[in-house]
Amino acid sequence: MGLLRTTLAFTGWSSLAVASTFVALTRRSKIHPLPRNDYLLQTGLYTRYNPKKAPAMHDACVRHLPIDQIKPELLERQEQLTEAFCAGVWSGLGYAFQRRYLEMKYRDDPFAKDHLWDRSALASSSYEVGTNITDHFEVVSKTPDSIIMRAGASPRVQEPRSDDGLFEISTQMNRDEGVVVFSLKSVFFNSVKGHETPDKAPFPWVAVKLHQAYAKILMESAVQTMSK
Repeated sequence: MGLLRTTLAFTGWSSLAVASTFVALTRRSKIHPLPRNDYLLQTGLYTRYNPKKAPAMHDACVRHLPIDQIKPELLERQEQLTEAFCAGVWSGLGYAFQRRYLEMKYRDDPFAKDHLWDRSALASSSYEVGTNITDHFEVVSKTPDSIIMRAGASPRVQEPRSDDGLFEISTQMNRDEGVVVFSLKSVFFNSVKGHETPDKAPFPWVAVKLHQAYAKILMESAVQTMSK
């Protein structure tokens, strides 16, 4: 999918020096596989966008942060917390390179002129359903604790895509335990081919690892925008 391709082409996490820095900065973010009964895989959205039941790559990047380390004005309402986390993902430094890359390619396209491009717009949006981000993500569902986007290609392509998927940004506030759980959940697939190659992994191992590294970068960058 587009996110994976951009990661492969531009992150450059191959050098030992950069890899060491990456490990230090993202050690608190953990990658977990999604169980087959995860609710995101059971939603009507997944059925709609993956009608041929193509094999999918899916995982979640999870980060726990003590409530007392979060800006208090973000804790007044669950929806406000989720919107701030989503805004942090897209306006933070972790997405800066991909944002600039997509901007150079697509911002002048008339279709994308009303998309969110500038950091200020990305930081202040409430991410309602129908919001488009940098001609690459489209908000397709929103609840107080979750914002789900279709990913992989431009929102102008509404039919099945060779690069397709769902990307969920969610928060869970547990005041009793004094912690907020932040989650970036990814489900990527080829909705055009479906089960043409059922025994083949949907994405190469290297692409999966780079995707997971990028998810950790987005997570840490977003958390920084919300911390005191």
